[in-house]
Amino acid sequence: MLTDLIALVPLFPLLAALLIALYALPGRPRGDAAERLTARGALFAVTLAFALLAALIVSALIFGPLKPVNFGTWFAAGAIEIRLSFVLDGLSLTAALGVAVIGWLTLFFSAQYMHREPGFHRFFAVLCLFLAAMLFIVLAGNAVLMFIGWELSGLASFLLIGYAHERATATRNAVRAFVTNRIGDAGFLLGLAIAYRYLGNTEWITIAAGAGAISHLAVGVVVFGFVVAAMAKSAQLPFTPWIARALEGPTPSSAIFYGSLMIHAGVYLCLRLEPLLAHAPVIMGLLAAIGLLTALYGWFVGLTQSDVKSALIFGTITQVGLMFLWIGLGAFDLAAWHLGLHAMFRAYQFLAAPSYMHHTGTPARPVPRWLGRRQALYTAALERLWVEAFTDATVTRPAQVLAAEMRSFDDQVVSRLAGTPAEQHAPEDEAASKGVQDDVRGHGLAGAILEWIAPRLHRVEQRLLLTGGAGVQRTFRALGGYLEVVERLLERPRYLILIIVIALAAAL
Repeated sequence: MLTDLIALVPLFPLLAALLIALYALPGRPRGDAAERLTARGALFAVTLAFALLAALIVSALIFGPLKPVNFGTWFAAGAIEIRLSFVLDGLSLTAALGVAVIGWLTLFFSAQYMHREPGFHRFFAVLCLFLAAMLFIVLAGNAVLMFIGWELSGLASFLLIGYAHERATATRNAVRAFVTNRIGDAGFLLGLAIAYRYLGNTEWITIAAGAGAISHLAVGVVVFGFVVAAMAKSAQLPFTPWIARALEGPTPSSAIFYGSLMIHAGVYLCLRLEPLLAHAPVIMGLLAAIGLLTALYGWFVGLTQSDVKSALIFGTITQVGLMFLWIGLGAFDLAAWHLGLHAMFRAYQFLAAPSYMHHTGTPARPVPRWLGRRQALYTAALERLWVEAFTDATVTRPAQVLAAEMRSFDDQVVSRLAGTPAEQHAPEDEAASKGVQDDVRGHGLAGAILEWIAPRLHRVEQRLLLTGGAGVQRTFRALGGYLEVVERLLERPRYLILIIVIALAAAL
């Protein structure tokens, strides 16, 4: 049946990413012909995925809703069983078709936009990897398979934010975005663990059917873990600052990652959690409040942005915040329609951003008069309400201090006990004044023992060999003379043959 081919949909771009990476790894691609081959291969893979998805949607419209597809057990350990399953309902198929369309348009645009860029092939490989990850997210029949796509999308995001890896700002922002999303991943893992504990598995069908069979507390804990992951991925407060830093990547990656697709992954996860959210009114209230605050934050800060991409990203934050507000209010269908329309529209805006200034002659819209006249409000908007400074003070800096303390503990305690070289703690002039050189200095317990033995062996050597007196020297000279005689005898063939015969006789 046609549904049995659903696994090929994410595998097509994944295979394209692998082939492009293998093709570009040795550094062989050169010239425009190599770029055309890479671009056409990526477009062909996404076209195949689109065609298969379109056929499935037509089949669903003609013959009715499609059943989930289960390809069997992927992993099993005790009571834990992970299936390789895909869900083919209206939400997943529509979202997957949107991913394929936006991905194809972005690849087509990138073929010209990234022309003759040093990392052209690397960009297309990572973009295909990201499309495969997004297709896994929207088509996964269980939360574990979705988590695989969740992680792959985060990896692809990290690689493209740091696309210009020779720039310190790009690599620093890539690491910041990567670490922030790992906080959300911790929530995702919490939701997986609690779902296994109370529901037995993480199939979306099982979660929907068993939502009313477990306690409200268990439902709340499961939903809370997944909601934290969704908030981090979709840049809701207090995780918002990372997405503005993610614009260091090329414009096509900004369009597909943070304008249209990855930014909506958290919304899609919440739509999947509808049966659980219906039994967790407190979490829904929290979602509505956070969504409203994030929407107001994005609107207010966006008023002072002076470049096109920043203005667009804060507009995206506002719209995604509204989607979380709809979900919190129980309007799941409205959130789904909002997601689809906004993803298409925002992708177009980001792709058109490079030509915006050329057509309009202005970098961005002017600041409203009512805001410009109020210095305090204007400063607050310009400083982005100090949310980034707050997260730095409460999360980033404590993490840096903890890392420094752990490194100091490693250098002062662990490295010394293990005997591995640590960093130089004393100034070089102080070490030189003590007459100790770094290349002969011992480290750890083993180094301390060797430092204690070395001078004593040196004294023995001095007394016996160098200043040991005439008696010791005559003994060693006599021994050396005997060894020279034996060596000369062994050089004669008859004595060598005699020794061999004696050895054979002894062996017999």
